[in-house]
Amino acid sequence: MATRLTEVVVDAADPAALSRFWAALIGWELSYESADECCIVDPSAEGWLGEVAFVPNSEPRVAKNSRHLDLASASLEDQAAIVERAVDLGAKPIDVGQGDVPWVVLADPEGNEFCVLDPREEYRECGSVAAVIVEAADPAAMAEFWSVAAGMSVARSSDRIVSLRHASGRGPWLEFLRNDGVNVVKHRIHLDTAPFKGDDHDADVAGLVALGAKHIDIGQGDSPWKVLVDPEGGVFCVLTPR
Repeated sequence: MATRLTEVVVDAADPAALSRFWAALIGWELSYESADECCIVDPSAEGWLGEVAFVPNSEPRVAKNSRHLDLASASLEDQAAIVERAVDLGAKPIDVGQGDVPWVVLADPEGNEFCVLDPREEYRECGSVAAVIVEAADPAAMAEFWSVAAGMSVARSSDRIVSLRHASGRGPWLEFLRNDGVNVVKHRIHLDTAPFKGDDHDADVAGLVALGAKHIDIGQGDSPWKVLVDPEGGVFCVLTPR
């Protein structure tokens, strides 16, 4: 079994507008646009975690997202410039109880939280997106499951946060941050994985179920991909091999 993390999917009231915001902010390119989906891609990615897709959802947000992006900065001046650019594009500073911290918390034009980090050595080779953050009641258990689902390895671990890293040492980290009060509503941001080209899709899905995932019906119908929930109930998709 060998699936890998391929994209982050964001529900949006206006996918086209939100995709343009994020493309302009992080320097990724618009690769696809239709009424059903808009995608931006990292031109330097090599087939893994290099895409963010925006899909229509007119339902209002009812809680803070349990998944968000952290953006990297090269210096304090660069951090300030990223924040300024984000605000110019339509983001707003927000208070989620972060207190006096060196990073800046913002919300995109549809209210999705994200952080602009202070410069950190571990994110120097990541590109513009430092990490995908997943809040978890049990970060260690979630990291154990997702290390297989995402095709990444544990790079650092503490009681508060467990971080996965791709073997290449490039691209965003996948980090599980402890939050005992993580919300149980449907997440507006989810992850998609995929087997490698030529692999057995059904066998890979069965392997993830054996590790603790469960099938779920969210109205996907007779789609070629499979929709599962991870051990803490987070929806994710296993796309067809690619």
